Amino acid sequence: MKNFLLGVVTTLVVLAVGTLVYLKLGLAEVRADIAPAQWETSLLSTAVHASVRREAPEMRNPVEPTDQNLIAGGKMYLGECGGCHGTPGKPEESGDSLYPPIPQLPTMGTEYTEAQVFWIAKHGIRRAGMFANGKWDSDQKLWTIAAFIKRMQSLPPAVKEALQPAKPESKDASK
Repeated sequence: MKNFLLGVVTTLVVLAVGTLVYLKLGLAEVRADIAPAQWETSLLSTAVHASVRREAPEMRNPVEPTDQNLIAGGKMYLGECGGCHGTPGKPEESGDSLYPPIPQLPTMGTEYTEAQVFWIAKHGIRRAGMFANGKWDSDQKLWTIAAFIKRMQSLPPAVKEALQPAKPESKDASK
């Protein structure tokens, strides 16, 4: 039994030292414009989701999902979030060329709850390019955007229509 425990401890020490040497020698790939290894994607994704689930208190959104609030949230999303996360009908082209990939919310939606979306928008995700909007935006604004994001793929027709870009006026050729 003593030799077994010594073997386990030795293995753990060798793994720890090997990992440290790997990192210190700069062998870990850090470029964000190339695809990461599958193990890295899985590890980081698991860590982010677990941390958000642990940190974000599950609470009800104080902003009711009325058409008016969803339109307001949609306008804020389009002005502040759509450049990275894509706009309905026009996803951002660089979303999958960076690591971690930028979630394209109009096409893939989100598996996070509304409270988790709010928490992510407020606090950001370290080393992911998702900055902490809570430094500049009020909780009310972030909850309004969270309500829109969570319902983005099933918006009422009136909300969809209100968020459509203005159509250019056609000029009458007979004048």
